[in-house]
Amino acid sequence: MRAPGVSILLFLVASFLGAAGQFLYKAGTDRAVAAGGRLVDFVGNGQILAGVVCYALVMACFVAGFRVGGSPSALYPVYATTFIWAALIGRAMHGVAIAPLHVAGMVLIIAGVSLMGR
Repeated sequence: MRAPGVSILLFLVASFLGAAGQFLYKAGTDRAVAAGGRLVDFVGNGQILAGVVCYALVMACFVAGFRVGGSPSALYPVYATTFIWAALIGRAMHGVAIAPLHVAGMVLIIAGVSLMGR
């Protein structure tokens, strides 16, 4: 099944936002635990709240992408690129190494996305 380019772009944006949200949750959790780990340390944590905003935007991108056109079977594989974004964000923000095996996995994800979109 094919999907309009705008829908694919919206799902790519959603995948980046999803990866960013995960990193914000992790950073916020680390900060909250360091502050004592009380409920208030989590609830009032700006990084965790920013992660929630990222996930709300993910859902908005999903709705907009489906509104423009495209089926879940064509668009959800695009969201699988979240793993690629997570690796790139991890590299940029935390210096996490990206090994050749990781690159091979990224290539397989992209190949799978393109095959699922046909």
